[in-house]
Amino acid sequence: MPPFMAPLDVYSTYRSMGAYKDVNKKSNLTWIFEVDPNFMYMLRFHWCDSEMTRSNQRVFNIYINNKTAEYDVDVFAMTMATATPVKKDFVARVGSDSSSQLWVSLYPTESVRSQFADVLLNGLEIFKLSDVAKRNLAGPNPTISDLMRKYQDSHMGPASFEKEKSVITTVIITGAGGAFAFGLAFVVCLFVYRRKRRGSKGDGTATWLPISWNSNTSSTNIKSSVSGRSQGKTISSVGGFGKVYKGVVDGDTLVAVKRSNPSSDQGINEFQTEIEMLSRLRHRHLVSLIGFCEDNGEMILVYDYMGQGTLREHLYKGNKVILSWKQRLEICIGATRGLHYLHTGARYTIIHRDVKTTNILLDDKWVAKMSNFGLSKTGPDMNKGHVSTVVKGSFGYLDPEYFRRQQLTEKSDVYSFGVVLFEVLCARPVLNPSLPKEQVSLADWAMRCARNGTLEEIIDPQLQGKMNQESLKKFMETAEKCLADHGTDRPSMGDVLWNLEFALQLHENPDHKRAESAATGSVDYQGQIDQNSIMAMHRSILNIEEDDDDEARKPMNESDNPDEIFSQIVNPTGR
Repeated sequence: MPPFMAPLDVYSTYRSMGAYKDVNKKSNLTWIFEVDPNFMYMLRFHWCDSEMTRSNQRVFNIYINNKTAEYDVDVFAMTMATATPVKKDFVARVGSDSSSQLWVSLYPTESVRSQFADVLLNGLEIFKLSDVAKRNLAGPNPTISDLMRKYQDSHMGPASFEKEKSVITTVIITGAGGAFAFGLAFVVCLFVYRRKRRGSKGDGTATWLPISWNSNTSSTNIKSSVSGRSQGKTISSVGGFGKVYKGVVDGDTLVAVKRSNPSSDQGINEFQTEIEMLSRLRHRHLVSLIGFCEDNGEMILVYDYMGQGTLREHLYKGNKVILSWKQRLEICIGATRGLHYLHTGARYTIIHRDVKTTNILLDDKWVAKMSNFGLSKTGPDMNKGHVSTVVKGSFGYLDPEYFRRQQLTEKSDVYSFGVVLFEVLCARPVLNPSLPKEQVSLADWAMRCARNGTLEEIIDPQLQGKMNQESLKKFMETAEKCLADHGTDRPSMGDVLWNLEFALQLHENPDHKRAESAATGSVDYQGQIDQNSIMAMHRSILNIEEDDDDEARKPMNESDNPDEIFSQIVNPTGR
């Protein structure tokens, strides 16, 4: 154990709620600290769980001043070992209207069915953060940016306290004099470092985020990278978050820079979600996040540059290269691999919720990558079949079952991807109000043509006579299955992947017979496919190395710092 973590006495004692599960579900542990108002405070939580032996045994939520700091904290999952110290930092602001009190509450989680309804805390340090720039240890702190305040007001309500809440008032853990001096020096160095990195005065701090997530890339450097390009020269469509620009960093590395729209509350929410998702996920068919910053009321995300733009641009938007049938199959297969990884390859199921052709990007080698995770949602656990949530997505791609029932599952992504498949096949917008009423919606029109046996009549004229008929039939069958009205009747993304690969095989080998598919492992989708077989056989397809898999499944913890999370900024071509 590093000597600077905390004294051994801290880890040898702890507070928990006890073994009464039913009582614990209605209770919590709360500490109330008397502090000076109008200051920022860094809270360092210390844990060392000597009782749990696997994940999902003791999981709890953290609330600071009645606002959510973090959901589903699993101490064992942070370290994957018993009796291993771990810490995590948060920053909170105590305003003048807070009665000079700082509340810290731990609640047993409800979103994950853990084995024990219990919480844990070994120690808590609270540091008062001062205005270092003015060398005034009692000066006022920088104000929270208006953008982040909007997000907090709209996204985070006060935590509900139960009737049987037990309130324990204690004193702030300050440690010995030497420990306090070290902590103060650490905070001073942290602020000096952050201001030096920014190079200019900024006022934005996401007070409820782990402190290691703030301002990872110099905003001055990022803004200079798009200098001269901010007069409408976007490289992608404008979304809820803002415009996307082409930039250059480190002299010759091309990047895509997404700048926020300050008037959009939607963009603020998407900013947070996108960072959460892409900071934890690594896959060949997911776009790579290089870094981000929030400064002076503006938020910026930096990605790897996708030289060939969006898939839609190559179908019917812009003067782009017309894609051959083989290219379209390969792009669809790449996008399917990315979605399959989200659904099955990470620690939790992740539902993209906005699958469409503008969110499938192509790099210089025509490799498809899923992008724009601002609407993504963590899927249900094994004990629950869906997530109840407000309906979000894009018209024309939206799952009708999700729209009716407001119950989100990974099969909603499957429906949206089925629309994408028909969009690729027909090269027309998913909604076209200028067409006759029955043809306005591509999904409805394609399914009607499928029932009437006239689907081949709406295929992109550029593909006529250039496709193997067996390959086309397999592709159309797959798309039809994805658009089933009920989610339970739709294939999984693993099934879709098998069928698209088979369609590509049929196109490249016209003499290949269906009878041979069973012997070679290809699948003609007629029913349910064993999911374990899919995962075993697709480990190489998913491009999951053992180290990458461990990293994807590991939750964010105290060791994650900006340099580690965005290590690719040093070598952007590392993946």
